[in-house]
Amino acid sequence: MPAGPVLPRRIAHFDLDTFFVAVERVKDPSLVGKPVLVGHRGRRGVVSTASYEARVFGCRSAQPMVQALRLCPQAIVVPTDFEAYLDFSRRFHAMLGEVSPLVESGGLDEAFADLTGMGVDGLGGHAAAEALRARVRSELGIAVSVCIAGSRTAAKVGSDRAKPDGLIEVPLGGDAAFLAPLPVRDLPFVGPKFAQALALAGIRTVGEAAAQDPRWMAAQFGSSGTMLVERANGVDPAPVHAGGRERKQISREVTFGDDVADLAYLREVLREHAERVGGDLRARGKRARTVTLKLRWQDFTTLSRSHTLERPAQATSAILDAANALFDEIVRAEGFHPVRLIGLGVTNLVEDVVQLELLEAASGVTPLGRGDTQRQERIDAVLDALRERYGEASVRRGASDVANLRKP
Repeated sequence: MPAGPVLPRRIAHFDLDTFFVAVERVKDPSLVGKPVLVGHRGRRGVVSTASYEARVFGCRSAQPMVQALRLCPQAIVVPTDFEAYLDFSRRFHAMLGEVSPLVESGGLDEAFADLTGMGVDGLGGHAAAEALRARVRSELGIAVSVCIAGSRTAAKVGSDRAKPDGLIEVPLGGDAAFLAPLPVRDLPFVGPKFAQALALAGIRTVGEAAAQDPRWMAAQFGSSGTMLVERANGVDPAPVHAGGRERKQISREVTFGDDVADLAYLREVLREHAERVGGDLRARGKRARTVTLKLRWQDFTTLSRSHTLERPAQATSAILDAANALFDEIVRAEGFHPVRLIGLGVTNLVEDVVQLELLEAASGVTPLGRGDTQRQERIDAVLDALRERYGEASVRRGASDVANLRKP
């Protein structure tokens, strides 16, 4: 049989706007329209998410809370409620799964979806995306920004441009033209060091990267240079993987605007990282064998230390305990210097096949008493199972189970 016509590729990237703030406003509508900072108040507090109203004053995520409040003293500080964020995330991803069979999660608040072939002419992705946006607004009470393009790269960049609460559709074959005027740093795979090296070579925009000789770029920057030229020219054949890619690691890191010499504040940032990494592990049904800490001093010296856990873990406290121990190890061995970047990641991911064992242990079938890490994982397992069966609101923690801050 003759092959049918090749349908134009339509890839969408959906991104929930100021996700944590949006969920808090659903819980408390009085916060709508006001500057809101989600995070922990106090000298050691860190901003997890800042509302747009707070951002106009210079507030941003990963900023010390005391600094954010100096910039915007009228801001309302709301503590993080990660259980609520996981609930909203699951419901959002379930809605996406009804739009397309090819949905790839990029985290709690974002996902790619392949909308190719929708509609009579194969260009019905716009209507599908608008319908999903309306449904998320109606059922969850939050906004989602979207970009539809011919590639993952343009869709990801475009969804940031669509914020807040917007939809951008790049014309067929227009990915390169859409990306051309943008800073090369806007591309998701171009980090600060790569961007700095490109700037030294006179390449500051995506269009300037697109005009380079691929052979020269490969000679200068290796495979990253070749990929950059391709992506800048709108060539990005990477597919959307149903159910998400098999991620080899889950991590969070932040580069500070000013070098940080406050140990307590750095530990608070680590705690924020651990909460998000642990939440991602539990949402994906994974456990991690290895925890890695990354530090970059003010002179750009970068240090990395890893620790392999006795048993795969997903509890925030287990991840944080390992991170704090690695931090102490670095400080003892290298001394302490002002920190430019701090990151926390987990690798050697395994399926959550010990879930049943943990539930049995919590019910008394298996003896308890294997230490605080196991206790925390049992708590997470039992609570997750109860919420899955009876709903997110059926049970909540009475007190924080996160490890206390420690000084080296």
